[in-house]
Amino acid sequence: MINEQLLNPRSIVVVGGSNNVKKPGGKVLKNLIDGKFSGELYVTNLKENEVQGIKSYSDVSDLPDVDLAIIAIAARFVPETVEVLASKKNTHAFIVLSAGFSEESEEGAKLEEKLVAIVNDANGALIGPNCVGVLTPSHHSVFTYPIPKLDPKGCDFVSGSGATACFIMEAGIPKGLTFANVFSVGNSAQMGVEEVVQYWDESFDPDKSSRIKLLYIEDISKPDLLLRHSASLIRKGCKIAAVKAGSSEAGSRAASSHTGALASSDVAVEALFRKAGIVRCYGREDLIAVASVFMHPPLTGKRIAIVTHAGGPAVMLTDALSEGGLQVPQIDNPKSRELLEQLFPGSSVSNPIDFLATGNAEQLGIILEYTEKHFDDIDGVVVIFGTPGLFSVFDVYDVLHEKMKTSKKPIFPVLPSTLTAAEEVEAFISKGHVNFPDEVVLGKALARVYHTPPPAEPAMKPDDIDHERIRKVIDNAGEGYLAPEAVQELLDAAGIPRAAEAVTDRLEDARKQAGDMGFPIAMKVVGPVHKSDVGGVVLNVKNEDQLTSEFNRMMQIPETTAILMQPMLSGVELFAGAKREEKFGHMVLCGMGGIFIEVLKDINVRMAPVSEEEAVEMITGLKSQAILQGIRGQEGIKITQFVNVILRLSALVVVAPEIYEMDLNPLLANMNQVVAVDARINIVKS
Repeated sequence: MINEQLLNPRSIVVVGGSNNVKKPGGKVLKNLIDGKFSGELYVTNLKENEVQGIKSYSDVSDLPDVDLAIIAIAARFVPETVEVLASKKNTHAFIVLSAGFSEESEEGAKLEEKLVAIVNDANGALIGPNCVGVLTPSHHSVFTYPIPKLDPKGCDFVSGSGATACFIMEAGIPKGLTFANVFSVGNSAQMGVEEVVQYWDESFDPDKSSRIKLLYIEDISKPDLLLRHSASLIRKGCKIAAVKAGSSEAGSRAASSHTGALASSDVAVEALFRKAGIVRCYGREDLIAVASVFMHPPLTGKRIAIVTHAGGPAVMLTDALSEGGLQVPQIDNPKSRELLEQLFPGSSVSNPIDFLATGNAEQLGIILEYTEKHFDDIDGVVVIFGTPGLFSVFDVYDVLHEKMKTSKKPIFPVLPSTLTAAEEVEAFISKGHVNFPDEVVLGKALARVYHTPPPAEPAMKPDDIDHERIRKVIDNAGEGYLAPEAVQELLDAAGIPRAAEAVTDRLEDARKQAGDMGFPIAMKVVGPVHKSDVGGVVLNVKNEDQLTSEFNRMMQIPETTAILMQPMLSGVELFAGAKREEKFGHMVLCGMGGIFIEVLKDINVRMAPVSEEEAVEMITGLKSQAILQGIRGQEGIKITQFVNVILRLSALVVVAPEIYEMDLNPLLANMNQVVAVDARINIVKS
C-alpha cells in the first residue's frame, strides 16, 4: 500500500539514471532536479561516474540506505535490483518505469509476479511497472511533461494510462485546472486505481486533503473496493469524476435471456458509479469540464441564467442545458424590466440576458448584481464573453472575477476568445479561476454533475426472506435452468408474488389441473427460452377441447419438456431481472415487460443489494413511467408493490449468488398487485 516513503521520501535513487534526457532515466532525474527535491538524490549508471551533476554508483549494492527507488532499466534486471534494495538498502517504495512485463508477454508476467512478491515481502509500496511515475508536492518522479505547479486545492488524479494522464493535464492546465497529486499506476501490479482511492479515503484530512478526485480507469479489478472508498470519500465532502475506457463490446454476445442481453459489463460500470456517487465522463475534455465544474460552488437548483454579448453561443448553451434536464427559465418581473432600462437599446433580459456586442464591464456588473440579488428563480449563472479583437477586455474579466468571489450563486465563465484575448484569459485564470472555452461542453458537464445522485444508502433486506429455504433449493440444484417447481420454491421463499400454476407433460393431468384452476387459462411451453418466438404461448384457452388441441401441438415444439398452465390475469406487463457480472456481483434490472422490453429497451439498473430509495429511482426514472402512473384513462399500477418485487429479487440474489441470470417477465401489475407470471432462473456454480 501507499506509504510515507513513496509520498515524502527523505532519499531517492534513480536506477538507470542517464545524462540523456530523451530517455526515461535521464528525464525523470532532470525533473527531480528541476523540481528541487529537498532530500538526498542518488543515481546508478553502469558507465558514468557522474550523471547530471550527481555522483553515480555502478552497483545498487554500493548505495547508502534509500527510501524510494525509481527504476528505469530493462525488465529482466528489475526483480534482482529490487531484491537488493529491499533487503539491503531499507528501500520500501518503488516506482518502476520500465516496460516489458505483463503488458508484453507471458515471460514478462512472470517477472511482474516475482517483482510484486519481493515488494510485498518487504512490506513495500510499488507503483507500476510500465508507468510514467508519480507527482507529489515532495517530488516530481515522472519522465514526462507537463509538470503542473501543484496546488493543495487542486485535483488528486490517478490514471491507469500514463499517456492519458499527460494529455488530460496538458489540456486542463491552460484552462486553469490545477492538480494536487498525480499517480500513474501502469500495470497496477500491486496497486491500481482502487488502492489509490482507498488511500485517499483512509488518509483523508478535512483541512488539508483535496476534495476533487479524478480517475481514468481501463480495468476495474476490485469493484467492491472502488465502490466502498469512493462512496466514503463523497460522504466526507469530496467529488469524484471518472472515465472508464474500454466500455464497448466488439460484436454481439449470445444471450440466453432478456437480462443477459441487457446487462453488459458497461451497464455494471454505470451501476457501480451511480451507487458510489461518481460522475461518469466519456473522454478527456469531458473529465476536464466536470472537474472544472467541481471547482465552483455546487448548483442548488436547476434554473440557469445565461448572460451573454453573443447570441449564437447562448442558443447552443440553452439547447445543451435543456437536453441535460436543466432549465433556462424566462425572466419577466419588475426587476428585470428595471434592469433592461440600464442596458443599451436592443438588449434583452428575458433569458438569455443579451447585452449585445457593445456591452461593457459596467453593464456586466449590473447584470450580475441583479441575477444574484433580485432574481430568486435563478440558481446559477453562465457568463459568455469573448471579443472580436477590437479592444481589450481586461476590465470585463476583472468585474467577472470580483463578482465570482462574492456571489452567493455560482457563476461559470465561458471565455471563448482563447487566441484573440489570450492575455486577458490568462490573467483571469491566474487569479485562481478555470475557464470553459466551449459552452456546450460546459452545459453537458453541468447537467451530468447536477443529476449524479449521492452515494446510495445501505440496503435493508426484507425481514421475511426465508434464507434457509433458498439455500436448500440452491444447494440441491445442478447447473443450468431450474425446473419450474424449483423456481416456484425460490419465489415463494423470497416472498415474490406469483400466479398460481401447474406443470405437466401428461394430457390427463393437464385436463384435471385446468379444471381445478378454472378456465380461461394461459399455456406456455417449458424448455425453449423465447417461448413466443416458437409458438409456445397461448392465451385465453377457454375450454377442454381447446386445451387438448393446444397441448398436443405445443408438446411437439423442439426442446419442450412440459406445459405450464396459469389462470388468465390482466394488467400492465412489467419486467424485473438480475444478472451476475464477473467481479461486480449482481445487476438488478426493471422496466416494461413482455415484448416491450425488446422494443423499447427502457430499463434501469442498479447493483445489488438495492435499497428502497434506489428501487423507487429505478421505477420513476423509466421513460415509460407515465404508463405506470396511469395515462389517458388507463389504470396505473401500485408502485409500492413493484418496489417490493425489486427489493425481494435483490435480496434473493444476495442470498443465492449462484443465480447467474433471472427473469421475471412478464410481471402483471394493476392497482392491487404485481404478480410474476413467468420466471426463469439460471444457476452457475463454478
